Amino acid sequence: MNKQTLRGTILTPHGWLAGAVEFDSHISRITGQACDPGQDTQPYILPGFIDLHVHGGGGKDTMQGGDAVHTIARAHARHGATCILATTMTAPLAEIELALQAIGQACRERRPGCARVLGAHLEGPYINAGKLGAQPDFTAAANIDEVRRLAALAPMPVITVAPEIAGHLELVQALTQAGIRVQIGHSLGSYEDGVAALHHGAAGFTHLFNAMSGLHHREPGMVGAALAHAEYAELIPDLLHVHPGAIKAALRAIPRLYCVTDSTAATGMPDGQYMLGRMQVNKCLGGVRTADGTLAGSTLTLDQALRNLVSLGLDLADASRRVSTYAADYLGLTERGRIAAGCFADMVVLDRDLQLKAVFIEGEQIELEDA
Repeated sequence: MNKQTLRGTILTPHGWLAGAVEFDSHISRITGQACDPGQDTQPYILPGFIDLHVHGGGGKDTMQGGDAVHTIARAHARHGATCILATTMTAPLAEIELALQAIGQACRERRPGCARVLGAHLEGPYINAGKLGAQPDFTAAANIDEVRRLAALAPMPVITVAPEIAGHLELVQALTQAGIRVQIGHSLGSYEDGVAALHHGAAGFTHLFNAMSGLHHREPGMVGAALAHAEYAELIPDLLHVHPGAIKAALRAIPRLYCVTDSTAATGMPDGQYMLGRMQVNKCLGGVRTADGTLAGSTLTLDQALRNLVSLGLDLADASRRVSTYAADYLGLTERGRIAAGCFADMVVLDRDLQLKAVFIEGEQIELEDA
């Protein structure tokens, strides 16, 4: 790959520079002078976005298997996502295995124009049937041998578990010891259940506030456990799933709160009917819902998530970290989520209105015409 150079207002781990980034598949050099990003007039150059909760996009759903994951990875790349975790649904085991086999293949082969698929986020079936959200009721109690068989089909950096189910605290500990980040989600558990799960090694919370026991001043619930104790949690900032006031509370409480899309097949598509796993959902008025009106994932993309965070008052550097760096840190990816020499050349270029102008994934410039 030939050397390339980007010039602009660059967000580095040490602050903003007005200068240039030289790169091929990796960043080789950054030059420039420290600057006030509000005073400069050049385009912004930020780390590529990282989405750890992606069900679909471009009309395709992860549970379809086959080439669906590549279509999803292409759809999100056109909105600045340079890395994703393809996320499964609660379903019969055979359907989960089919999806994981396709995810495993996509991890081995990043096709041109596609985001890098880092692995799977297994969201179910090890969740509480009383907090399904938009998931179908194929819940099951987990056992470590079954999870290991699934993890052999695809890299599985993240798994969502309801810790209050009998045997799951021990599972949290075993999975953590195996290097899998266990997230608490789709849970009716109490504050005490959440604290116990964290003590057993749980690392985060799945779509904070949604599909978990809420905060009450005498029963703090799973939300209270997250706000009081979490270092990391994911949140969907589409301004439908979580009220702006709740987002601001979480930002003050959780140091490394990071953003996900929980996106569905409807992302990047016109209004209409789409599949989410084996369920039909409807995209209308910017949201995705089941027939009974339950929110069923989103149509959010991370470039819009960045703009939403800035609209809530975050400065651009902080917003950037929450759609990129913190997710990389959560997975222990030191070569992603930052613009520094030796890191992958995963970058986005935005104009002064924060509209996406270019995306580079491992040095490859992505076509944006159909975004």
